[in-house]
Amino acid sequence: MNTNTQQINVHLQIFSIHCNVLEKWTRFVIRNRFKAVGLWVVLTLFGLTAALNLDQHLTTSLTIPNSGSASAEALLATGFNENTEGTLTVLLNFKNATPTEITELESKVEGASKVIPDSRISFQRAIGGVLITNISTPFDLNEASKYTEVLRDKLSESGLSKAQVTGPPAIKSDVTPVMASDLHRGELIAIFFALVILILILGLSFTVLIPFIVAIAVIGTALGTIYLIALNFMMVLYIPNIVALIGLGLAVDYSLLIQHRFRSELKVNSSVDQAVIETMRTAGRTVVLSGFIVTGGLACLLLMPIPFVRSLGVAGALVPLISIACALTLQPALLSYFGRKGSTPRKFHGIWERERGANSLITRVTKLVIKKPKLVFLTSTFTLLIAATPMLSLSLTPSSMSAIPKNLESAAALNWAAEKAGAGSITPIAIIMDLGSSGAALSNESKSARIALANSISANPEVFTVAGGEKLPYIDATGRYLRILVISKSEFGSPQTQALVKEIREKYLPESGFPKTVPIFVGGAAAQGVDLIEKLKSTLPLIILFALLFAFFLLARTFKSIVLPLKAIVLNLLSTSVSYAAIVLVFKYGVGSTLLNTHQVEEIEAWVLIFIFAILFGLTMDYEVFLLSRMKEAIDLGATNEHAIEESLAKTIGVITAAAAVMFVAVMGLASGHFAGLQELGIGLAVGVAIDATIIRTFLLPSTMVLLGRWNWWLPKLFTSQR
Repeated sequence: MNTNTQQINVHLQIFSIHCNVLEKWTRFVIRNRFKAVGLWVVLTLFGLTAALNLDQHLTTSLTIPNSGSASAEALLATGFNENTEGTLTVLLNFKNATPTEITELESKVEGASKVIPDSRISFQRAIGGVLITNISTPFDLNEASKYTEVLRDKLSESGLSKAQVTGPPAIKSDVTPVMASDLHRGELIAIFFALVILILILGLSFTVLIPFIVAIAVIGTALGTIYLIALNFMMVLYIPNIVALIGLGLAVDYSLLIQHRFRSELKVNSSVDQAVIETMRTAGRTVVLSGFIVTGGLACLLLMPIPFVRSLGVAGALVPLISIACALTLQPALLSYFGRKGSTPRKFHGIWERERGANSLITRVTKLVIKKPKLVFLTSTFTLLIAATPMLSLSLTPSSMSAIPKNLESAAALNWAAEKAGAGSITPIAIIMDLGSSGAALSNESKSARIALANSISANPEVFTVAGGEKLPYIDATGRYLRILVISKSEFGSPQTQALVKEIREKYLPESGFPKTVPIFVGGAAAQGVDLIEKLKSTLPLIILFALLFAFFLLARTFKSIVLPLKAIVLNLLSTSVSYAAIVLVFKYGVGSTLLNTHQVEEIEAWVLIFIFAILFGLTMDYEVFLLSRMKEAIDLGATNEHAIEESLAKTIGVITAAAAVMFVAVMGLASGHFAGLQELGIGLAVGVAIDATIIRTFLLPSTMVLLGRWNWWLPKLFTSQR
């Protein structure tokens, strides 16, 4: 017996072990199908009920633990008893008011602020015709947001109807209902187009509903689990939208793959239950592998020491895990229940049920790839590389005032204040220091050092003004803590303000006259953004490396090859690059932005790129696994390389295209909303999925399989000897 035959036998034995486990499990599920369905009904109802109150436990915080901005925030709380995330800001245009009239306005705002229990005025100053008042509360972001409308009503009652309320709590209060509305609209769009796609693929039958039943179970259970997590850990406001729409796409994808295989098994099995078992032995195994790869990509985000990003990783990883659980329990139970009659199309049988002759599109594409693999490979690669070039113009921002709808009061207030008093007036850079003892901040040495530092920073062309003094809010009641506020000409997320923060930290503070032993920290939204970007850049290589190694070893173990995993990684990076390029084209250069009704911004939100990598990494591997699993089945049964490619394309290209189309419309639901970050995420994912399912899976991957021939399945003896 030669080496190749021995390896094939080993592959078949390992495959048989996995399949036997799935077979036993599927038989158990079929015997208890009503219990399985009942369990998912309970989990789904709990999750959907819990989701009604989920937004009350979500946040928009970008806090970076153990960073300079976090230390500044801690010092602010200790020295000045202030809570940035619980601070509301009132903006009032006083036009040509006299100093006496301004004082009266200040008193009215202060009086209205008393409607919030235990609140106090932490900052009040007239800048550029705008009276800015910060109202510090003892509450966290979610609790403080509940007082937004209460404060607005009280201001109106006090004769200040033109006053505008903004700040983190107000933004949270304003954006929550808009995000819910965006989610509902996105879901309706995605469900409608997904239903059309499923009918086209599966025809008119009861089982067209199964993918949606599975999707509801996945989304409901995921949201319920996230609700429980959010009670004790930080979870971000974007999560419900992301989980619902990506959950819809992924759950329908997996369900469609299983259902497509089930239709094939019904043709060769007289027993419905046996058809279900055979389906789960093959397609079920593929779904499990795909789901774990998607989970692994998203779980890599847990390595990022940023709560905002970690929460996205936790929520994202729950979706494929719950999708796997549904695919292994709810799906076979429903297929067994609906049976042959429920799965048989009526009137319209679906486009993929038609016979594919020698002149069909799939057959012609397959023949082209096999006949001219070099031409197909070079053309596809060149096209993708050209498409990816706009990525070179990519620039990042932690966030932006333009990221939220301008018609919201909190957003309109920010934009109005930016025009009147400078873009950095609402989010000043805060320099905070602990001078070690009571009264130290009032000493002549401290006064001289403070004035010198303020003067040197004021000379920077990016600075609008520098605020400081010898009483609150610049020096605390004990005289121990000192604060200097730097207002930039640009908004907090701009490259100019980020550069200013770095210059303050690296140039102005080291050269200041304060003793080197004095703890000095730079805080505020701008500094927090700088810390976020720097932390992302420093940990991103580790995350990418972990994700690539995870996929490499999982695919190598599954397909018994090191060539296929390496190739999968390269193709994944190609599709991700094109995805990034598309975001730059649409959002930075405005290509198609009018048609798509998207924001146009100079910088892309940093978290979006990391999340796109994590999701696309899993999804593109997902489609690769669908295709390679069929190839490996044929190879293990003795097919030649070309025949295996031809057979796998014929049997999977339809379902891969359909699955990608469903995922495309699902993530485009994100792009239909009003928030720049979610729009960027939706467009990026949609382009990545589309490119991967068309150019890469239809042309580039098969052409490389033809060119490499038997090397596709090469595994070094070092690995084979350790099995």
